[in-house]
Amino acid sequence: MLATHLPVLQVIIPLLAAPLCVLLQHPRMVWYFALLVSAAAFVTSVLLLQQVLETGEISYALGGWAAPWGIEYFIDSLNAYLLLIVTSISTIVLLAAQTSLAKELPDDRHTFFYIAYLLCLAGLLGIVATGDAFNVFVFLEISSLSSYALIALGKSRKALIASYQYLIMGTIGATFILIGIGLMYMATGTLNMQDLALRLADIPESRTVYAAFAFFIVGVCIKLALFPLHQWLPNAYAYAPSVVTAFLAATATKVAIYVLIRFMFTIFGVDFFTTTGPWQNMLLVLALFGILTASTVAIYQNNVKRLFAYSSVAQIGYMILGFSIGTAGGLIATLLHLFNHALMKGALFMALAAVTYRVGSVELESFRGLGKRMPWTMASIVAGGLSLIGVPLTVGFISKWYLIVALLEKGWWFVVGLILLGSLLAVIYVWRILEAAYFSPPENNPDETPEIREAPLSILLPVWILVFANLYFGIDTRLTVDVSRLIAQGFFGVSP
Repeated sequence: MLATHLPVLQVIIPLLAAPLCVLLQHPRMVWYFALLVSAAAFVTSVLLLQQVLETGEISYALGGWAAPWGIEYFIDSLNAYLLLIVTSISTIVLLAAQTSLAKELPDDRHTFFYIAYLLCLAGLLGIVATGDAFNVFVFLEISSLSSYALIALGKSRKALIASYQYLIMGTIGATFILIGIGLMYMATGTLNMQDLALRLADIPESRTVYAAFAFFIVGVCIKLALFPLHQWLPNAYAYAPSVVTAFLAATATKVAIYVLIRFMFTIFGVDFFTTTGPWQNMLLVLALFGILTASTVAIYQNNVKRLFAYSSVAQIGYMILGFSIGTAGGLIATLLHLFNHALMKGALFMALAAVTYRVGSVELESFRGLGKRMPWTMASIVAGGLSLIGVPLTVGFISKWYLIVALLEKGWWFVVGLILLGSLLAVIYVWRILEAAYFSPPENNPDETPEIREAPLSILLPVWILVFANLYFGIDTRLTVDVSRLIAQGFFGVSP
């Protein structure tokens, strides 16, 4: 039955579809094809999540070679949850891709764009679906190399510099990850994640294991842009094509955090993370510094893409903060924010794609008077901004509520105060955009410049799908909270 092959189809469909784009030279045809492929991946992820929730974990042995001798795809509630996030965002972003790229890329580059996009999607899905540690590295390289190419397609020459910076940092991070995986193999003789977990539990204190842990965690922190290893991210987000920024901001760092959770909790184990070395406290401190520093820097940005890029660094801090608490409640907060932040930043960066389409710039000065000229676009930025701040009835409130509850359970009142300070800083940088849009006159005389109109429906539709998702999942939290609790219960063995 087809249902038994869903784990491998999740990765194979976009991976095989990418080179087929070469056969479709017309921009609209290749867009239709990429959208169809992404939609198929989304349907597959929905079926996988439903199957996992109903029947439990899924193990798929490639080529009939049983693990640990063969490569295994292993799907549990955590995998399925991330697969749903990545494929849904990919599909929604692609709805606007054809219109947005018409203004930002020449026609002869569209085919190349969709090839790189589908390869990036396949890489991200492969990272999440595989149960083999070395395969994580392989798919990480597929997604990373295609990401460098996607960023370099930006119309500004600065996009090339941003892509090169990302290439250098990404290569360093990937090298650290590969060294960590190699040391794990040296200590255990296996690369299968489930087998690694069993064998590492039987190994007494070992310098090799400690070194593997250290190399791996540093490499992943570079990939997920944890402060102060985030320097590649602001320029990458600012100068990439708008749809690329929306896709990567909503998915790539989330997959990196998934890798951190998977290796720390599945392979090394909760006790190893919380009792071995200073890692828990170190991540806690870096997360807090990231929240406060990146939020402060965001206030002073005049390019709105860079502003929201630094906001993403701060939001990554919130996710790592929940993770570093080392409790089931903290993990729930992290998992909720994985989903919720994807919706927030997807909506905000897609709204910026609409501004770029009509205005041609996302400098703060370009937002003057847009509240009247592009009312639906600016309303979506208001909604996304309120979610970033954590206003009730938005997904941002849900994330911060569960994070604060987890902190209070540990008695960390001081950290709760810092979280609230981070929200106040978010109010300031969001307000700067709204002030320009609604309370400042246009910079130039409207009679002397082309009239700026609302963005086309093909861009507004995906923007508002994400906006409504921000509101819906801020009210009805059954899916996100129930799945997050199920995942936390599996790792901690208790119901939080």
